[in-house]
Amino acid sequence: MRELSFVEIARLLERKQGSSLVGLARETVPLAEGWMIFDGQGSPVNKACGIGLGRPLTEAEIDGIVTFFTERGAEPTVELCPFVPPALIQALGKRGFILREFMNALIRDLPAGGEPRAMLTSGWPSGITVERVDPSDAALVREFAEVSSSGFLPEGMAVPEVFLDFSTKASRLPGYDLFVAREGRTIVGAGGCESGEGVTLLYGTSVKPAWRRRGIQQALIAARLERGRERGSRLAVINSGPGIPTERNATRLGFAMAYTRVVLVKPGPGLTPSL
Repeated sequence: MRELSFVEIARLLERKQGSSLVGLARETVPLAEGWMIFDGQGSPVNKACGIGLGRPLTEAEIDGIVTFFTERGAEPTVELCPFVPPALIQALGKRGFILREFMNALIRDLPAGGEPRAMLTSGWPSGITVERVDPSDAALVREFAEVSSSGFLPEGMAVPEVFLDFSTKASRLPGYDLFVAREGRTIVGAGGCESGEGVTLLYGTSVKPAWRRRGIQQALIAARLERGRERGSRLAVINSGPGIPTERNATRLGFAMAYTRVVLVKPGPGLTPSL
């Protein structure tokens, strides 16, 4: 396969992060070459994404982003890669969008040879097993959702129902695989992935605090890379905040940063931010 340019990689990954949610989120509305996505109050997938790399957006379409989310009581959120036209960023700024955070898109090839788990820096973690979640086991799917989302929520916060609904739907869709890590019978970590069009997207990885720094997150990454290769993917991607353990573990397993995405939001009274 020929080497892709940075812009081609961005087109592929930006489309992937939106297309993985089509048919899963409660509402997905096409916008230019991307989508506006809404999956309930506080859902982390509420956003406009995949836009700005094809044709320019009209003023009416940009206004439509604000309308789409505010009508649903959600804080308008837009994710943009660095190759979008500056005019789009300026137009969003004029409408009150501000920078909330950066997200790094990390990628690696999935060659046919070699086992991803052989790359684990300290070997497979002692006493830990990783297994795929049976979609018919509702209790296990729920526990996956609770553990998977725990690292993204304030300590002690109950898992919102929207997180549980998302995992339940994902467990039943073709292309999605959910994994849990166990020590004995105790689930200590979890993470999901979605594969299609030659790309596997890894998401939602968390390890319970008492079991961190034992290589469990790396084991969960390796298991999903193996699953992605089984599904015919040639490329894997992880979206991660800069400098957090996910990024460090991914780098140790051969991922490299493709580019940094910006997350822009338009705060307003009565609007619920994404968690």
